[in-house]
Amino acid sequence: MVELVTGHANKAHATAEQAAGLNAGILGLDDYVLDVHDKLKITVVSANKVTIGTGELVMQGRHVSQGTPEDLIVTNGSQGQKRNDLIVCRYAKGSQNIESAKLVVVRGTPTTGTPTDPAVNTTSPLDGGTTYDMPLYRIPLDGITIGAPVALFNVLKPMSDVWDSLTQTEVLTLINSTSGTVKGYRRGSLVTLRIDWKSSASGSWNTGNFGTLPESWRPPMDLNFSYGGRDGANQKIINVNANGTMTYANQGGTQGTNAFGMTVSYAL
Repeated sequence: MVELVTGHANKAHATAEQAAGLNAGILGLDDYVLDVHDKLKITVVSANKVTIGTGELVMQGRHVSQGTPEDLIVTNGSQGQKRNDLIVCRYAKGSQNIESAKLVVVRGTPTTGTPTDPAVNTTSPLDGGTTYDMPLYRIPLDGITIGAPVALFNVLKPMSDVWDSLTQTEVLTLINSTSGTVKGYRRGSLVTLRIDWKSSASGSWNTGNFGTLPESWRPPMDLNFSYGGRDGANQKIINVNANGTMTYANQGGTQGTNAFGMTVSYAL
């Protein structure tokens, strides 16, 4: 039967199951920590205690909130043995269909060899599961020592980040000199530059300097692009560097001094 969920029905009718279905339909069936608060950051307090910070998560459409940090006890390790424990957020549906969520330490099996993660509950409540675990951290133990926790979750970025990744800037003049211009536009993390230079340095291996890009337009590493002029008479390497400097270097042979231009694209 079709039901209008977000509408007045003159009675209480919207259910948690419907809200979870909407969340899962929009966010997908993966489990995520949301990009707010402490993002459930973990702190190792002692050999048998960790603290999980504040945060929000969505597991199989269920929204779970951690409003204050919570301490969890890790069972002490044993000398000469290794063990992997998992910290999970556990969803449970009990009697009278009462649902709850809590943080749980799932203890692994000690071994003198390579430890494996303990089994967790994987049947989604969307498929009728009454217990479901979202792994948050792996806690490796070597003897009585707790190793560095390993995060096992993805952080779901907000819609504003998605919008930024799709939005294109207007064409901007990034470098302007008597020798020419470098203009650019950006769509999300993809940059396109148009170089229009009025003259070229002569000499087989001479170099030239375009200028420096603004910080938000700089690539994460040094990049090189090839330029080939008419009839191959003008061969250059165009350098776009991580510090923002842009240069070119002639590549041997007879080099002309004519104007040149090209387009380059790269990801930030």
